[in-house]
Amino acid sequence: MATEFVEYILQRAKEESENVYRKALEVVEEGRARGSLTLKGFEKKVEVEGREHMVKVIDGGAEFDKSRSDRRLLRIKITAEVDGVLCNHTITFGRRGAGNEARGFAYAKADAPGGREADAERFAAVVKALTGREPWVYRMGNRVKIECGREHLDSFKRYAELADDIERWLEETRR
Repeated sequence: MATEFVEYILQRAKEESENVYRKALEVVEEGRARGSLTLKGFEKKVEVEGREHMVKVIDGGAEFDKSRSDRRLLRIKITAEVDGVLCNHTITFGRRGAGNEARGFAYAKADAPGGREADAERFAAVVKALTGREPWVYRMGNRVKIECGREHLDSFKRYAELADDIERWLEETRR
């Protein structure tokens, strides 16, 4: 029944114009993609900073938290194996700036195998494998910060374990 309705909508959009059809198709494909994948068992080979990495996701999920200033945060936790190294990564999303922009931050761990640089590269490989986009990596003295934007968060919504929590957080933190 739902499939027939979607096909009807697409047919009507196509009769209207090519632009209307493309927009309708984009909305339908986004809906189909949301929550359609699972993190557990996800595997993909990606290239980060000129090197190939094999990413195998073991588990993942999201949880809510509060910042020191009592703002609502979203923590996305991913357990993965990258090139045979087990990694537990957490990226914390919050709203920032005058535009209330969704931004996620994490810091590479010094005690990870290979140190901060290797941890940051593995983290970037996990994010790229799951979202199709590399995060921004900033080297600040002896710290390495990994940052994701709204486009990463929207891509994380494709995974069943994250979709509902991301939608809820976006709704609750919208101005």
